[in-house]
Amino acid sequence: MNRITIVQGDITQAPVDAIVNAANSRMLGGGGVDGAIHRAAGPALLEACKKVPAENGVRCPAGEARITGAGNLKAKYVIHTVGPKYGIDKDPEILLASAFRSSLDLALAHGCKSIAFPAISCGVYHYPPEDAARISISVCQGPEYDALDIYFYLFGDRMTAIWTAALAKAEPLL
Repeated sequence: MNRITIVQGDITQAPVDAIVNAANSRMLGGGGVDGAIHRAAGPALLEACKKVPAENGVRCPAGEARITGAGNLKAKYVIHTVGPKYGIDKDPEILLASAFRSSLDLALAHGCKSIAFPAISCGVYHYPPEDAARISISVCQGPEYDALDIYFYLFGDRMTAIWTAALAKAEPLL
């Protein structure tokens, strides 16, 4: 069974194979976690993102993920995923679960043994953190991800408490 660990801290410092970036669909940096990851990784990350094919400016649609090198980060890879905009995108629960699955699948396909997630969609996309925590942990507990050590790097006491509580009562999605 995979190990899920909740960490209150800076995801850019995570000693893992892959860091997941809560990106926007253009993948050219932004605010919040996305901005922090781009600043820590340096210009190589932006250059790697620009090489990802885009259609009408979209490099990664909501619910999907793309992988690049990690620039100056300790990680080997940055997995960019786009979560749903709560109250705007249709079927946000399905899209959020898909963003996590897509990220985990990319990590496994690239030989990763460990991955760190932020609270995807819980910032400017306004996903309710309690629901996001339940969905994310349920997906991560799937048996297909048993080979991964999974970390959630969260900012602040409130988010850490929400994910810790969700982990304590989680049941895997089937």
